[in-house]
Amino acid sequence: MTTNTNPNINNPTLSNSEEEENFDIKAFLAKLKASWWIFLVSLIVCSIFGYLFMKYKAPAYNITAELLIDDSGNSNSISSSSSLLDLGSLLDLKSNVDNEAQVLQTKQLMDKTVRDMKLNVIYYLRRAITDQQINRSPITAEIIKPVDTIMTTTFKLYPKDSKTFELAYTQTNPDQSTTSKDTTVHYDQPFRVVGVGVIDVKINPLYPFAPGYSYRFDIESVDQRIYELQQILAISVTSTTVTTINMVFDYPIPREGEQILQQLIGNYEKQNVQLKNLVADSTIKFIDGRLLVVNSELAAIEQKVQNYKSENQLADLSEQGKLLLGTTSSYMDQLAKNETQLSIIRSLEEYLTDESKNKTVVPVSVLPDDLVFSSLVDEYNKLLVEQQKEGLSATSANPFMQNLTDRISQLRKDMLKNLQTTKKALQITNQQLKSSTNGFQNQISAVPPKQRIILDMAREQAIAEPLYTYLLQKKEETEISKTSNLSIATIIDAPKSDYKPYSPNIILVAFLIALLGLGFPVARILILDMLNTKILVKEDITKHTSIPIVGEISHNVSGKNIVVLDGSRTAISEQFRSLRTNLQFFLNKANEKVILVTSSMSGEGKSFNTINLAGVLAISGKKVLLMELDLRKPKLSGYFGIDNTHGFSNYIISDDMKLSSIISQSVFHENLYIISSGPVPPNPAELILDERADDMMEKLRQEFDYIIIDAPPIGLVTDAQLLDRFSDMTLFVVRQNYTLKNQLNIPNDLYKNNKLKKLSIIVNDISIKRGYGYGYGYGYGYGYGYGYYEEAKTKGFKSRVQKLFKRKG
Repeated sequence: MTTNTNPNINNPTLSNSEEEENFDIKAFLAKLKASWWIFLVSLIVCSIFGYLFMKYKAPAYNITAELLIDDSGNSNSISSSSSLLDLGSLLDLKSNVDNEAQVLQTKQLMDKTVRDMKLNVIYYLRRAITDQQINRSPITAEIIKPVDTIMTTTFKLYPKDSKTFELAYTQTNPDQSTTSKDTTVHYDQPFRVVGVGVIDVKINPLYPFAPGYSYRFDIESVDQRIYELQQILAISVTSTTVTTINMVFDYPIPREGEQILQQLIGNYEKQNVQLKNLVADSTIKFIDGRLLVVNSELAAIEQKVQNYKSENQLADLSEQGKLLLGTTSSYMDQLAKNETQLSIIRSLEEYLTDESKNKTVVPVSVLPDDLVFSSLVDEYNKLLVEQQKEGLSATSANPFMQNLTDRISQLRKDMLKNLQTTKKALQITNQQLKSSTNGFQNQISAVPPKQRIILDMAREQAIAEPLYTYLLQKKEETEISKTSNLSIATIIDAPKSDYKPYSPNIILVAFLIALLGLGFPVARILILDMLNTKILVKEDITKHTSIPIVGEISHNVSGKNIVVLDGSRTAISEQFRSLRTNLQFFLNKANEKVILVTSSMSGEGKSFNTINLAGVLAISGKKVLLMELDLRKPKLSGYFGIDNTHGFSNYIISDDMKLSSIISQSVFHENLYIISSGPVPPNPAELILDERADDMMEKLRQEFDYIIIDAPPIGLVTDAQLLDRFSDMTLFVVRQNYTLKNQLNIPNDLYKNNKLKKLSIIVNDISIKRGYGYGYGYGYGYGYGYGYYEEAKTKGFKSRVQKLFKRKG
């Protein structure tokens, strides 16, 4: 595998913006490709979790129902006789269908449903991972005497025999702590549990215990169960053109979910009929009260007539009296009806002005024959019923409730005003009828006194009897109408569960498995990029600096420090040959032959690259000198097995020492020579600045084709900048996954300010598994080196497998 040459070599100042724009995607894909094994592992793990989720996740079914609401009696506007504005239209108040939808969601209805069906006791079949809710339990638990506030308690039941069982229960206390207790309990013998009450557990003969299974049941407070069920109940009015309400209930047990929804609808219908019966009950109560008064008055008149006849021994009226009574019968009937209407109006006035009765409906069967008043009463009663229904789910401060209260108050004033007008008209009619009968008074006065008294009594009796008959008739009519009261809601689609659960969805789970399987490697790359402070990919260099990259060296898997002097044709040796070729673009003049090699810190592979660069130049037939000028921490002499007692530092301080005495020929190649550093001096910077060093470099330039200077890290000391006066080119070594990104500021500053000549970068220790740059296939295109690549791949895969099993072990 060879290293690609940097496209900016010929033009070091070329902008990298265009390269970066295309390079981002390629670098990311290279990283993703290198993470194939992470994708495989995450896909396997997600598949396992998906399988467990599908197997143990409680199914969820949609139970749906639809109601048709009779909205024909709805009215949001007040009577035309009212002077108030139509606030309903101004505030865009909800229709009767919307109101009924709100009533269906009230806690009162769900509370009755939970208590009727005992839904605060939930039964489960215990399983390995998650327990499954069931409705066919072999045991039934009943709370005989509940405490005021029930604490959520989980009971685990372990049958021992046909009479006893072990019971382990755990309670969640108000402070969120838990309390556990184990006990032995007998079936059908109530026992007390603190925080719950007296519980009776019975065996359900319809569903025997399944062998190998255990069961549990949870007891919750009614309020908590109401909250849970309301969260999975959705009620909506989906259309403005039809008066229908859609109900959707999510529940894990289809049959029980249908029963719960059916019970809720049944309770709603009962409540609706009860509210309608309030009008009939109020009317009957009013009529009964009036019948008692009229009956006592009629009985008193009849008794008075009887007593008078008995005392005066009168058998019957005379012919004259009968004639007078028959003549005045028509007037008497009209007067009786008029008196009846007046009596009813007086009672209704008293009824409407009584503060204790202001919140009850007005009787409808005893209304006067006045269409205006009848419409007012009908509207008044409808608003009262609507206010009572809204009061189940809204407070008195609600704007809609306040509007209803104002409208009811105004209607009551309108009715009282209408009654007063009607009463005045009846009183005038009554006066006219009485004056018309005055003409008969003279004739009656001619009748004997005793018969005249009997005639007056008969007239009073004739007035009371029609009133009594009228009230009896209205009571009977009200009783009959009460039996025909029906709910305004009609079930047009009974509660029915879907055939299959909507959750878990196997297609969705499979999609999420694939998404997460790919998402983990992608997230890993993105997170590592965000958290990474080291150079990992070529993009990390090109983003921080415009310095050209002259060479890219892969990871040295051989363990040797010299990899190019043994005739090897491995990938890494080819990369150094490519580096040698790239240097020709920089050292293109005859007198340019000194190359300075440095880095930002120790450990980046500066010495390794210096040795092999010198070696690859030597095997090309050039006479190469390798100078070990890292005077503070010399390493090269040790790599070549050279005695470092005499070297550069000795030559600089000793005028008698000859230059040839510190030049050693390498045993690795005849064209490679070395000048060691010598003993570590106390003042290395001063030695580099010495004039004798300048004279030495002039002589060496004449003798060698290439001079490679191994300088100290430039990020730590200034020695490398001092050596720049000798060099024609500087190579800055960075190491993948070692050099920090912010350390690129050092060469970037030197490059921008021209402090080092022809500064270029060598990227060292590129790991195959990291997919550096464009994802090199080291060794391609040469017809050799594949063995090395396959060996590296095999070693990389084996190392990953070994690490994996080490972690597991």
